[in-house]
Amino acid sequence: MTRSEAQSILESMTKSESLLRHARTVELVMEAMAEKFGKDKEEFAITGILHDADYEAHPDVHPNIIVKQLQGMGYDRIAHAIAGHYTKWNVPRESLLDKCIVAADELTGFIYAVALIRPTKIEGMKVKSVMKKLKTLTFAAKVDREEVYKGAELLEWDIRELVEFIIQVLRQNKIEIGLAADS
Repeated sequence: MTRSEAQSILESMTKSESLLRHARTVELVMEAMAEKFGKDKEEFAITGILHDADYEAHPDVHPNIIVKQLQGMGYDRIAHAIAGHYTKWNVPRESLLDKCIVAADELTGFIYAVALIRPTKIEGMKVKSVMKKLKTLTFAAKVDREEVYKGAELLEWDIRELVEFIIQVLRQNKIEIGLAADS
């Protein structure tokens, strides 16, 4: 599957600009993780694009629709990673792909939310700022903090290391994703 095919699948089920942007930011983080670990960048990126593809259209059965679609197309590794991108679904994380999508999903969204409230957005953002906001349970209250920490744990990274990694990825793409200070 190509990225453009994955994007078409995403757009067939997702119309919300914020969810489309989330898919793009997670895609960027996943691609950077693949590069860091010497893995298939396209497979990681496609997993990022499609991890929430059915969320808007089918929230009650998410991620079952996209998982079945991917399995039917023969993309079992991507389907498995998406099936387990939330640890409370009790799908075992067997591969690095499975672990990276957990590490990327909630924390990328959280860091994006932190950046949006800053005057300089992602520019100059420090790990310390994100860590402080993680402790403020009323900020981005829907973000599962336990999931954020589990993601880092799955990669055997310190949470601060993962936060810094994601900040750097988002900073490198700040204009495209709307996090430049003047956007």
